[in-house]
Amino acid sequence: MALTRDKDVQLPPVLPPIHPAKTDWRRHVAPAAAFGWLGAGWRDFRRQPLLSLTYGILVFLVSFLMVFSLFRFGHDYILFPALSGFLVVAPLAATGLYEKSRRLSRGAPVTLSSMLFVRIGSGGQIVFVSLLLCLLMLLWNRAAVLLYALFFGLRPFPGLHDIVPMLTTPLGLGLLVVGSLIGGIFAAFSFAISVFAIPRLLDEKTDALTAMGESMAVVWNNLPVMLTWAAIVVGLFGLSVLTGLAGLIIVFPVLGHATWHAYAAMWQAFGSEPPPADAGETA
Repeated sequence: MALTRDKDVQLPPVLPPIHPAKTDWRRHVAPAAAFGWLGAGWRDFRRQPLLSLTYGILVFLVSFLMVFSLFRFGHDYILFPALSGFLVVAPLAATGLYEKSRRLSRGAPVTLSSMLFVRIGSGGQIVFVSLLLCLLMLLWNRAAVLLYALFFGLRPFPGLHDIVPMLTTPLGLGLLVVGSLIGGIFAAFSFAISVFAIPRLLDEKTDALTAMGESMAVVWNNLPVMLTWAAIVVGLFGLSVLTGLAGLIIVFPVLGHATWHAYAAMWQAFGSEPPPADAGETA
């Protein structure tokens, strides 16, 4: 009561709530820039090419063993979902290639050991992204099996030699359309949350959720160039599949190096943090 009668006591002024600054995730990068990233990836591949080739051979051997295991244990019916699932986890497998490009850009020495045993800037945060991507791949494989059952019932998978005649039937065409749409959703989501998240977790100290959320924001606000880049990735991977996955020996390292340059162009254009909305536009 005494305090209320003291005229010298003053209440602190009421401050307005602090609103978060609006962030402009647009980078104003032309779609043709994606081909520039690919060219930069090829240049990194040609610098100390033996390291990138060794990395590509390892990726090819692991991929070949996984495909062989599918046939060996009678799970060839999930071959196509497994191949598409590879694109889901590929950004994680390319961590060593990001490290090579990062070291080259900073004039640091590069060794095979530094590519295989990468020191992640964010520490264990990359584990959370890894788990999410692996769960997405497993979920897509299970969804593909369920889609087949919805269209063809409990009929056994006819085998790869009969897959083309089966897909030309009305039910097969329906499965192809619906499966492509659902698979595209899985692929688009995994691409958006990982394409910049993993390079950033490697390069800076941040948490997994922030990295994935901001990666998705950059992709969503720069769709023309990112769709072009996604089309390049899918197209080159498709060519690798046509070569019996042997094309991964070269294609995978080039795409890995190029992804680092995409991150450098899209994420680091304004430093480690994206610019505020009123910072002005850059072309």
